[in-house]
Amino acid sequence: MPRALKLEGQRFARLLVLSRAGHDGGGRATWSCVCDCGGQKVVRSSDLTRGRVRSCGCLQIENSYTSNLRHGHSRKGKFSPTYISWFGMRCRCETPTSGNYYKYGARGIKVCRRWRGPDGFVNFLADMGERPAGMTLDRFPNGDGDYKPGNCRWATIVEQNNNRRFKIRSN
Repeated sequence: MPRALKLEGQRFARLLVLSRAGHDGGGRATWSCVCDCGGQKVVRSSDLTRGRVRSCGCLQIENSYTSNLRHGHSRKGKFSPTYISWFGMRCRCETPTSGNYYKYGARGIKVCRRWRGPDGFVNFLADMGERPAGMTLDRFPNGDGDYKPGNCRWATIVEQNNNRRFKIRSN
């Protein structure tokens, strides 16, 4: 029987191996990993070492969107703040391995059809405009509603805190 690899602390693409998770149904070793985006995933040793799994799933989503970048918000692999906000919104709502999925997608919060797909970012940009410095994307006036035109705004941290389900006092 082959000796189990020791992968703790090793990095494989976007995944950092945290600890041994056990075995899959076929008796192969599995590892708990954290992705650079904050998502977590359990992966087989062979999938890590052979490069078959490189992220929690965010890389596939990112590649599907960035292959259609025609909007000028990507320069030399770096994305604009507006694009980062749009991408983060999509991950929170659509990627179960995202660290904050439980607060968004798992609660049924969705991104409107207009802001998804190959022209999703272009439509988002047309509806929301550029993200102002110091602002973040906020669902307003319905903090429990979906991400869609008419229910989103660029907001300060104070405005965000005042629009939370569990309010934090801000002066």
